[in-house]
Amino acid sequence: MAANRAAAVSHTGKIRSNNQDSGYAGRELFVVADGMGGHAGGDVASAIAVNRIREADAEYETASEAEFALQSALIAANSLLAETVFEHPELTGMGTTVSALMRVGDEVAIAHIGDSRIYLFRDGELSQVSVDHTFVQRLVDSGRITEEEAMVHPRRSVLMRVLGDVDASPEIDTLILATRPGDRWLICSDGLSGVVKNDDLLAALASKDAPKQVADRLVKQSLDAGAPDNVTVVILDIGDVSRGDIVKDPVTVGSASAPLQFGEPKPTTRAARLPTLRLHPVRPATGPTHFEPESDDYLDELIEEDERRVRRRRLTWMIGLAVLVVAIVLAVLFGYQWTQSRYFVGASPAGKVAIYQGVQQNLGPIVLSHVYEETDVPVKSLPQYDKQLVQQTINADDLAAARAIVDQLTDAAK
Repeated sequence: MAANRAAAVSHTGKIRSNNQDSGYAGRELFVVADGMGGHAGGDVASAIAVNRIREADAEYETASEAEFALQSALIAANSLLAETVFEHPELTGMGTTVSALMRVGDEVAIAHIGDSRIYLFRDGELSQVSVDHTFVQRLVDSGRITEEEAMVHPRRSVLMRVLGDVDASPEIDTLILATRPGDRWLICSDGLSGVVKNDDLLAALASKDAPKQVADRLVKQSLDAGAPDNVTVVILDIGDVSRGDIVKDPVTVGSASAPLQFGEPKPTTRAARLPTLRLHPVRPATGPTHFEPESDDYLDELIEEDERRVRRRRLTWMIGLAVLVVAIVLAVLFGYQWTQSRYFVGASPAGKVAIYQGVQQNLGPIVLSHVYEETDVPVKSLPQYDKQLVQQTINADDLAAARAIVDQLTDAAK
């Protein structure tokens, strides 16, 4: 089996004051975790999760064994997070996403929860392997909104599943996929996928650069786009000797790369409780991403809110369209009324000198003038110069001025 070639890079970004992401590129295991819970908990959550999950970095006989080991590691990390919150109430509300990949021979086992993502670049095409556990993804799956609308949806950061102190047995997506030489895997937090477009991800992954260079390039693209969140990228190349050097030592980045920093457990006289019974965090996350429990009532509430938002937007568009139509109609009416206050002298269809009401120009098929008065003076009876003027039309300031012009032409025709 060809050795793995991998890299892991993490950056705080341009807005956040601390890095709540953690990443790990090991011998067989590759993980990204995006913590949440504000300054006091997000970094702790992702660090605890990655530090626990990386203990599963080992060689397995089958991909099924690796899949079970990954799932067990995520469940163990979840329990550890709940215990930590129980001992440190100030961390209440912390949680983390986890996207993990374990290589076993020509297969990979994947475990995923939250909205960090796993991508596969193969044969010039990029595909998203993981599914976001977000409210807007449910709307996309149900056909209520498009993927483009999901990118700007006001609830795009609401997570429906995470590791934390909210569920003793969180639902974790697992799967086994075949992989082959030349494949390039990307695991990243939403600080990358939520900022950098898929076309740019594809261009970076398609390059022949080593994993570390690709990871640095992707992080830079996020920073160039404003980097409103922490950015963590893990790149794994499968058996392609043309890309970079073999990574022999595991690499940990982000908050998991530093010692955990939070206070000692404080004695408490409050009644013992199971943290998993708390469905709503006492202190909501202060970052752009936060968790809400996957309950039917809450989903119904969010869906109803989204439907109200759609109805309001539709009503706004309808009112705006009605106002625009009224404005156009009024403009046309006032414009037409103005044209009918104008007069000019020209040749009638019968070849006589005539006074026209309106203007010489037409608006498409709409004729903006008509014969107001027709004289008995043939245009051909006029002197050559006057005949040319009439054929080209003569503007008049008002009806009286037009009649005066007609009188002059009548005299000239005698």
